[in-house]
Amino acid sequence: MGATAQFWALVLAGGDGTRLAPLTRRIAGFPIPKQYCRLLGDRSLLETTLDRIAPLVPRRRTLVIVNREHLGLARPQLTRVPAGNVVVQPRNRDTGPGLVTSLLALERRDPTASVAVFPSDHHVRDEVAFRRHVAGMRSVVARHPDRLVLLGVRPERADAGYGYVVPGPRLAGVGDAFRVVAFHEKPAPEMAAEIIRRGGLWNSFVMVGRVARFLEILRERRPADVASLTGNLPAAYEAIAPWNFSCDVLAQVAPHLAVARADDLGWSDWGTEDAIERTLVGLGITPPWRAPLRATA
Repeated sequence: MGATAQFWALVLAGGDGTRLAPLTRRIAGFPIPKQYCRLLGDRSLLETTLDRIAPLVPRRRTLVIVNREHLGLARPQLTRVPAGNVVVQPRNRDTGPGLVTSLLALERRDPTASVAVFPSDHHVRDEVAFRRHVAGMRSVVARHPDRLVLLGVRPERADAGYGYVVPGPRLAGVGDAFRVVAFHEKPAPEMAAEIIRRGGLWNSFVMVGRVARFLEILRERRPADVASLTGNLPAAYEAIAPWNFSCDVLAQVAPHLAVARADDLGWSDWGTEDAIERTLVGLGITPPWRAPLRATA
């Protein structure tokens, strides 16, 4: 990565949020994807994510990918993101096509860029520590430009709903970052417990790498999909089968990965109602949906 390469952010906001539809219905009055819902306070998870990363990357170099059917929800929450930085996919086809579409859009703008990828719907208690780790990941990519760097979180329990990264030897000259021995997406609970005993970390799905390297790996693993998504998007999304970036790429390319270990974030993917309530109870907060509700979408 050249010294003048620009650093971009890519925020993934294309999920449908079906698992949390009962909860978002109770909060907002109708089911909406959780990234657009104000689960706590007066900001949605998407708005919170954008504010969290703003000190790292200016809005002019922040892309957000959304689904066409969610534009009515997304636009009022993206007023501080340049309109041209909102990438619209015709529909949700899981994380693989969404990432390919976004990275291709970024390649057209800035092919020499590096990028940090952020889910839009996660909780982070210590945002200062989070930004410090992401800045460190950027330094790892500068030193090891052929690697994609994952943010690995110390597990709190053997949770079968997460991906797990098994660290190997420490990378030279970059602090708390390691080669990756293996990547396991949503293993059975018994296997998750064994992975943790081996030093495994939760995959936060926060990633940093060169745009060109992301796409090089994707073109090796999913050449037909990358080719189709380079062309007519509506036709490509109509024909393409959903596929998952963690299962179909990360789990297959461990030698090309690195992991930065984070023990201090207070991170959760807030993928289930139990996960959200576990976080809030740990913070001493009574989940507000247990009290009389007001519409907050």
